[in-house]
Amino acid sequence: MCTTTQHIHPALLLLATLVLLLSSPIATAQELKAKVTINRSQISNTTEAVFEALQNSLTAFINERQWTGMKYEEVERINCTFSITLKTYSETDNSFTGTIQVQSTRPVYNSNYSTTIFNFQDENFNFTFQQFDQLEFRPEQVDNNLTAVIAYYAYLIIGMDMDTFSPLGGSDILQMAMDIANNSQNLGYTGWKAFENDRNRFAIINDYTDGALEPLRQLEYKYHRLGLDRMTENPDTARAVITESLEMLKEAREQKSMSALPVIFTDIKRDELVNIYSGKGTAEEREKVYNIVFAINASQSNHWEKLRK
Repeated sequence: MCTTTQHIHPALLLLATLVLLLSSPIATAQELKAKVTINRSQISNTTEAVFEALQNSLTAFINERQWTGMKYEEVERINCTFSITLKTYSETDNSFTGTIQVQSTRPVYNSNYSTTIFNFQDENFNFTFQQFDQLEFRPEQVDNNLTAVIAYYAYLIIGMDMDTFSPLGGSDILQMAMDIANNSQNLGYTGWKAFENDRNRFAIINDYTDGALEPLRQLEYKYHRLGLDRMTENPDTARAVITESLEMLKEAREQKSMSALPVIFTDIKRDELVNIYSGKGTAEEREKVYNIVFAINASQSNHWEKLRK
């Protein structure tokens, strides 16, 4: 019997093609491409199995879950890291205390350079976990601090990344992070309480979605999409746009002076700003940038001085 495709009905061929396309990993690629690391050097006399299970479970949870309804190509996935340092572990109640540092980057158009979008160390990462736990997350019913914290940062990373590609582009996703913060108020874990301090999880997302700090979110687009992404085309023009965007940072600071976000932004962009301006552009431009960032974050004054040279 002949089995060549010439004897297969065209409709069946079309159906087979559609099945292959729909089952392609590219069609359902997730948003995040995360690396999870666990530092357990402060904990001794405990089997490695639970820490390996935690790392593997978190890696799968972050990378295999589709966090939004959007389709991401493999090359579009957001590179990020979740670096966890564990301080204590109790085998009695399976509880952990520690910190988590979350970082995300974004490639700059037409270059080999990736710029950091978010980099933050959360000092209050406490949770429970058992070796064979299956990590699940339901936004409408937050009942697990481990998955709540990870989901919160996942949405924050995605939303902030989207803001760099279109003005206020991540609003809907950032609201999901805000919802998690609100729904986690009664979990009983440090880091979620409203107005607890200016750098906890609630404060970060509450400020980032506050209308008073909208200039900061507008800055994300202008600085990255209209500035950095065009640096290889015309460095002087791109630098001028970045200078203009930093005026928005100044405006955000003036509108909500107690927010930590402008300081966090300058911490993240410190070395990048020095590279953009040191020995480049006009003295007037460099002085303007120096005055803005020094007023916001004087603790980095040794680095800001390089902007003037």
